[in-house]
Amino acid sequence: MNALKAWIQRYQLASLVLLLVLLAVVLPLSLDIFRLNLVGKYLTYAFVAIGLVMVWGYGGVLSLGQGVFFGLGGYAMAMFLKLEASDPVSTAIQSTPGIPDFMDWNQITALPALWVPFESLPFALAAVVAVPVLLAFIISFAMFKRRVGGVYFAIITQAVALILTVLIIGQQGYTGGVNGMTDLKTLLGWDTRTDSAKYILYYVCVALLMGAIVLCRWVQTSKLGTLLLAMRDKEDRVRFSGYDVADFKIFTFCLAAALSGIGGALFSLQVGFMSPSFVGIVPSIEMVIYAAVGGRMSLVGAVYGTLLVNAGKTYFSESFPDMWLFLMAGLFVGVTMAFPMGLAGVWEEHVKPWWKGRRQALRDAAVPAPHAVPTPRTPEVVVSTAAAPTLPDVARAH
Repeated sequence: MNALKAWIQRYQLASLVLLLVLLAVVLPLSLDIFRLNLVGKYLTYAFVAIGLVMVWGYGGVLSLGQGVFFGLGGYAMAMFLKLEASDPVSTAIQSTPGIPDFMDWNQITALPALWVPFESLPFALAAVVAVPVLLAFIISFAMFKRRVGGVYFAIITQAVALILTVLIIGQQGYTGGVNGMTDLKTLLGWDTRTDSAKYILYYVCVALLMGAIVLCRWVQTSKLGTLLLAMRDKEDRVRFSGYDVADFKIFTFCLAAALSGIGGALFSLQVGFMSPSFVGIVPSIEMVIYAAVGGRMSLVGAVYGTLLVNAGKTYFSESFPDMWLFLMAGLFVGVTMAFPMGLAGVWEEHVKPWWKGRRQALRDAAVPAPHAVPTPRTPEVVVSTAAAPTLPDVARAH
């Protein structure tokens, strides 16, 4: 029993089960399909937040360009979906049927060679992970092997996000430009716009998110996780111990990129479009805020942080359309200043100790106080207070 309890605590299964119940049972039963689809969109961002917990919270490397990998995964899936939606029958009114509409608008008369492999779903699914990981490997290998880190690495990732955004917008004939790829409505003939399809895609997103958390938690509890923490706190000491610090950083950065790519692909499936607005600097910084609000050391906390920030954005924009940006800024600043370790820090430092103290007090109150056992009393010897007769008194009596 103690071994099972220790195993549950080691992998934080209790918090994971609670999150699963919330996402798979409570929210689907309490929200309509429109709101549930919004939650599904929020959960696609949670993949990025989980990756940031690994690369920033554990690896000590702050990346301000995770939107790049989210967008690459989303575009890889969107390219397959767009080609399926651009069959010759649906595009018969175009001057060149059988190619995406934005290509026809830009006088492209044949499908570019880069697009041809994305006619295959297995290739598109592989590209969802492979393309972000490849770019992440190139960036991290070039930077970490030269011991470039800290604020310099953060600035470089921002520059990559800006470059990719400009590239996508500039190549309008191949990427859809600023409008992105729209009208993504079927997957192998399956209409993804129906309510039943939205429920299925939502549960697929929840299942993959749980799998990502379990994978990252396994990494954290392994020797690699210990080395990541040591590297974050004392990088030189780890290097002097004989480990190649750059390899650990490269692996963690690529893992975060793969998770971001999966989130982007799920976004394209659930929302039905992908645009460069999810690739630039602003969305990348927002994704860092998700992890910071939830707690940059907590995988489950990152999911809660993502849900809280995006739910607040939706509520403020609907209820206060003229002030919602100021309210969101106040939320970010207030949470960061009041709770430096995020929601997970509030739980660990305040709620959990209070709950333990409460339970201990209830246990102490439930146990009856032991009755006092009376100690046996020895019989008292009564000594007479009358004076004993003296010898003169006895002689006088005779």
